[in-house]
Amino acid sequence: MPRILTLVLGLIIFGACNSDQIADYQTIDKGLWAHDDAIEFDLPELDSLRSYDLLLSLRNTNDYPYNNLFLLATLTHPDGYAVVDTLEYRMAAPDGTWLGVGAGNIKDNLLAYKEGMTFEKSGPYRLSVKHALRNNGQVQGVSQLKGIVELGYQIRSSTLSK
Repeated sequence: MPRILTLVLGLIIFGACNSDQIADYQTIDKGLWAHDDAIEFDLPELDSLRSYDLLLSLRNTNDYPYNNLFLLATLTHPDGYAVVDTLEYRMAAPDGTWLGVGAGNIKDNLLAYKEGMTFEKSGPYRLSVKHALRNNGQVQGVSQLKGIVELGYQIRSSTLSK
């Protein structure tokens, strides 16, 4: 019996280690995301011969006061080359219904960021994300964005071929 248990546990651990999805998340303190606070992630080293989809994972509460979200995402390559993208995501339908999934006050949103991406250079890649929300008619950005409680990323093997 102990050999079977060891074999089953080994298969479970082996299966978990071979998952084609990598993810990391950071909690946003008190659900208040300051305009100048970047949320940063060091991405793991990935196979340079494969392509990946990079997604942003975000959790919001009913305290989030907008129907869309603007983000500035910076992906810095190992050689220091940085690509900055301005991203816009719809968070709610016109009637105010959240587009994310989940029961209760917290909704999970999986947002497309980069599809079919290759990590050709060896070494650490860094992802940095800031919010870039402004109220209509105002030049200054929203200083404290409320209702975003967690931000993360997911990396999956891409179905797109390069």
